[in-house]
Amino acid sequence: MANSFLLGLDVGSSSIKCALVAVDTGRCVARAQSPAEEMAIRAPHPGWAEQQPEDWWQHTVAAVREAIHKSEATPSEIKAIGISYQMHGLVAIDQEGVPVRPSIIWCDSRAVPTGERAARQLGHHFCLQHYLNLPANFTAAKLRWVMENEPGVFERIATFFLPGDYIAFRLTGQRTTTVSGLSEAILWDFREQRLAHELLSMWDIPPHLVPPVTDTFGVQGMLTEAAARELGLPSGTPVSYRAGDQPNNTFSLNVLRPGEIAATAGTSGVIYSVTDRQAVDAHARVNTFVHVTHAPAHPRYGILLCVNGTGSANRWLRQMTGIEDYRAMNHLGADVGIGSDGLTVLPFGNGAERLLKNQPLGASVQHVDFNRHSRAHLCRAVQEGIVFALAYGHQIVQQVGSPTRIIRAGHANMFLSPLFREAFVNTLNAPLELFDTDGATGAALGAGVGAGLYTTSDAFVGLTRLSVTEPDARLVSRYQEAYQNWLAVLSSHVTLS
Repeated sequence: MANSFLLGLDVGSSSIKCALVAVDTGRCVARAQSPAEEMAIRAPHPGWAEQQPEDWWQHTVAAVREAIHKSEATPSEIKAIGISYQMHGLVAIDQEGVPVRPSIIWCDSRAVPTGERAARQLGHHFCLQHYLNLPANFTAAKLRWVMENEPGVFERIATFFLPGDYIAFRLTGQRTTTVSGLSEAILWDFREQRLAHELLSMWDIPPHLVPPVTDTFGVQGMLTEAAARELGLPSGTPVSYRAGDQPNNTFSLNVLRPGEIAATAGTSGVIYSVTDRQAVDAHARVNTFVHVTHAPAHPRYGILLCVNGTGSANRWLRQMTGIEDYRAMNHLGADVGIGSDGLTVLPFGNGAERLLKNQPLGASVQHVDFNRHSRAHLCRAVQEGIVFALAYGHQIVQQVGSPTRIIRAGHANMFLSPLFREAFVNTLNAPLELFDTDGATGAALGAGVGAGLYTTSDAFVGLTRLSVTEPDARLVSRYQEAYQNWLAVLSSHVTLS
């Protein structure tokens, strides 16, 4: 389809990214992001993390307008819009569609005790059997926290959303969610294939606050005249895809079949394994959600490991040290040997870590020697600490799912670092394929599938593999030794299962 384009939005906690993809080639023709630097995360109390949904919308408008300006596309040539979004957040709106409070986003820890009480009341076995997860600090628990602690605010709520549902609402005026979204909110009963009525009932949450379900792929609504004016697009443009950022990342990498694995290392770090069975970790350190391509007759689930602080840890180090940019940090770290000369970083400084069963740990730097260690050692130790945390979680993913053959990732964020890639493949002892794609491009391709312009098998004609990094037998043993040393430090601070 010549001169036709798809628009993808990636609504992250750091920025809003937009991609324009040519329908005929499947290639991205323009990218934009807003803001240029990272959006602020407000933390009025320890463990809290909030953002204003209106800020997401304003940055969405800016990114869309910039991407169109950069491209040769005219607004009338954009055939569909897709949305990828930061998972597990809570957006609560009133009858008029106005948020009643800031969004409680994915890395907010305040609802951990709320979720833990629910797990005890319903029973761990019941939760794992029906929800494949414990309520923890996911979206439903955050809503219950609002009910308990801000009753006046709760009374004003007409509908609650995940972040992507809110952006879809701003685009179309339709209040909807998806089954995949409900599963990540811990509001989907996998056994009964319905809303989690028992959890809602126990928490006294009226079911009418949950928006109706729409398909992940398919026309979910049309761009309203008001949204069209702000974005500079024609009204009536369909929104035809919506998914959380991690399921969407796997889709963007064409990771759709059981046993395939995708990884990301942006603000957080994720390993996501596709399976055709309802896999459960008894300790809920990794989580199983409905995958974007799931169908009752063709089941697909995603086993998700998340380390909250990956890119955020690297960003913090850069801010604290004043190093010019990430490339300079990579060069400094590469001058230090494997194991960072004994310096050890635990990168758990971005909220409660499900990987550690929500034990309060925080980030720390261990075994500092003032006479030996420099900024270069810190640069390497942070990247190794992130990789080692992912490796620990990857072992759990393999136990729950299946052995890893190969891992795919987009050539972005921390995977831009040769040092990070080397540590990653040799610690996990698995090949890594890097592709020229990102979440916004994946959302655009998803919109093409949802609008009927592609099938899931032909949506990836433009997906380009850039490189393959294989484990090096000479390095694997050295990284394994450093990893075991890191594990010993971690186990001295928290109880590992």
